[in-house]
Amino acid sequence: MTRGPLRVALDQGTGHSGDTADALDRLSGRAKAAADAGARLLVGPEMSLTGYNLGPEVLAALAEPADGPLSGAVAAIAADTGVAIVHGFPERADGTVYNSVQLVDAAGTRLATYRKTHLFGDLDRGAFTAGADPVVQADLGGVRVGLLTCYDVEFPETVRAHALAGTELLVVPTALMLPFTEVPERIVPVRALENQLHLAYVNRCDTEGDLRYAGRSVLLAPDGSETLRAGSGEQLLVGDVDPDAVARVRREQSYLDDRRPDLYRTLTV
Repeated sequence: MTRGPLRVALDQGTGHSGDTADALDRLSGRAKAAADAGARLLVGPEMSLTGYNLGPEVLAALAEPADGPLSGAVAAIAADTGVAIVHGFPERADGTVYNSVQLVDAAGTRLATYRKTHLFGDLDRGAFTAGADPVVQADLGGVRVGLLTCYDVEFPETVRAHALAGTELLVVPTALMLPFTEVPERIVPVRALENQLHLAYVNRCDTEGDLRYAGRSVLLAPDGSETLRAGSGEQLLVGDVDPDAVARVRREQSYLDDRRPDLYRTLTV
């Protein structure tokens, strides 16, 4: 059965770090702009509601449960604009803090919350506990959407796990800093190609403390080609994801079908 395209908006920008009211106000404006462009899903960067490079104490103070006031405010924006939203926030749960992203649908219903599983350096390890669930997914308008965060996508195993679990659009909110532009320009396109799925990699582009973020957000098709590509400045990019393209590309040659798992067992040791 042929399915219609899912129009996706990539928001390469954030509010003022540490100012959640500003982040929510900005998100409301971006969601309205995305809706005006016909988008059904809006994706922001990693830790988009609070900021990222704030230090463990500030992040802990800003952390909330997955159903807390911040997430409730995002849900209200989604319901008001009719656009599903992926946002990042520090999640307080189990007596600790996780680097989390959450997907709410166009009615404001929380569909999925993912906790970053691969922590990057002291910046992450000093503030967060690693998540334990490698594959978190939800159905959005007939498209199977999966969630990862930033550094996670640099490990081939994470994206392959999503491909094997049926993810058609992998969404990756990111806070990648300079000089690591090889990630969005070289690594991420290969992840889409080798797993034959759509991939939305949405990065920050501003400066936060001593970090300068790289931008270069990209929406990739299952053949690794670019549907959208941002530069280094703030942008709202809108493009279509064709869910049936995954099956078409895999019919021509399926990396998943041609795997030899019996030969790879030592890779998990």
